[in-house]
Amino acid sequence: MSDQTASQTLTGTIHSATRLDKALAEVADLSRERIKALIAEGKVEVDGKAATSASTKVQAGSSFSIHLPPPSDPQACPQDIPIVVAYEDDHLIVVDKPAGMVVHPAAGNPDGTLVNALLHHCQGQLSGIGGVARPGIVHRIDKDTSGLLVVAKSNAAHEGLAKQFADHSLERAYLAVCGGHPSPASGTVNARLGRSDRDRKKMAVLPDDSKRGKHAITHFRTLERLDHCSLIECRLETGRTHQVRVHLASIGHALIGDPVYGRTPAALRPVIKALGFERQALHAARLGFIHPVTGNALSFSSDLPADMRELIDQTGHSNR
Repeated sequence: MSDQTASQTLTGTIHSATRLDKALAEVADLSRERIKALIAEGKVEVDGKAATSASTKVQAGSSFSIHLPPPSDPQACPQDIPIVVAYEDDHLIVVDKPAGMVVHPAAGNPDGTLVNALLHHCQGQLSGIGGVARPGIVHRIDKDTSGLLVVAKSNAAHEGLAKQFADHSLERAYLAVCGGHPSPASGTVNARLGRSDRDRKKMAVLPDDSKRGKHAITHFRTLERLDHCSLIECRLETGRTHQVRVHLASIGHALIGDPVYGRTPAALRPVIKALGFERQALHAARLGFIHPVTGNALSFSSDLPADMRELIDQTGHSNR
């Protein structure tokens, strides 16, 4: 598949003989609902003819074109939202993000994001490489994941940090509470990740020989065995969307509280309900990298937030 007009026209070949919306979802990084809307708007062609119905049966080998409207990039506005700063200089800032905060504005979250807070805190001095909606953003963590992330204030810092993320030379460690007790207690999950065929909003483990997705590697080790769950540390070699969540779910130890990939063990449901714990138990606890301008090695750590500490306290210690 190629992108011929600056991400405005997607072209390629259909792989499966099935419904049009399903066939396109398999080869284009778009949800079936998005594809249905584009068909209704007359923006999809199959074998040179405009598609009129998402349920039309298509044949493998058919060519397609999807005409995408220019992506909206709304101007993010500064907002006086408190943030916890772990480090800051003229080129970058390291922030300890709370659970529940979205990193940058997007559909459904036009404001109240970390970017809005940073624009106020940094008085607009963020790298422009990410565009007006994502100034300074080099990487993200999920809305309901807490912990450390680095944001670029200068373009030189942005480019240098992006290179380190691309070559996987940064140190990233997460603390998580997963269901059950991994056996063995430590190990590595090396499994390719990409969009789920069943739900394009979710990620899934793909076959090793798949042409879709990207390779992903997560190293884990058990720190504490708790009642029906475990406190574990995960170190990432790669940084894929939902990587820790999907990898742990794939080996039968989904994160406690994960609304997408997890199922809380029945024995823990009363505790989870009593605590009101409604997010994935995942915290970006350590972040280390080479300062892209000064060349100094920097390393930061963040303590577990109160809700995860309480979860660990309430689940007790099964090895006592």
